[in-house]
Amino acid sequence: MKARVTWQEHRTFVGESGSGHTVVMDGAPEHGGRNLAARPMEMMLLGMGGCSAFDVVGMLERARQPLDRLELEIEAERAEDIPQVFTRIHVVYRAFGNGLSEAQVRRAVDLSVTKYCSASLMLGETAEITYDLELIEN
Repeated sequence: MKARVTWQEHRTFVGESGSGHTVVMDGAPEHGGRNLAARPMEMMLLGMGGCSAFDVVGMLERARQPLDRLELEIEAERAEDIPQVFTRIHVVYRAFGNGLSEAQVRRAVDLSVTKYCSASLMLGETAEITYDLELIEN
């Protein structure tokens, strides 16, 4: 896997994935950015959320669960001192569908967080990762 990040101007960067997709990143104005895009550390949370959601959706599809929508709400705390690593991350998984098995959904989330999601496992080296699960009937 490869990626390239190119500085544009101020604190704006364009990242290009090995698969050819691009994303813009920027910094906060107080750090020289212009607030044009997500911060790099926000991208890490988005990556973790995408990684875990990818796992959960795949497992629930294989389990033939009637999942209509999945939303992850992620909140993180960072260390005050540099390096300002994540110290706590809390994820709320909201699974929407009629007749979802709570046991099946919980198992999928557990497996993602503790075994399959590489991003969660890496971030878990510095952060305590916790989660809640909400099942919502349509």
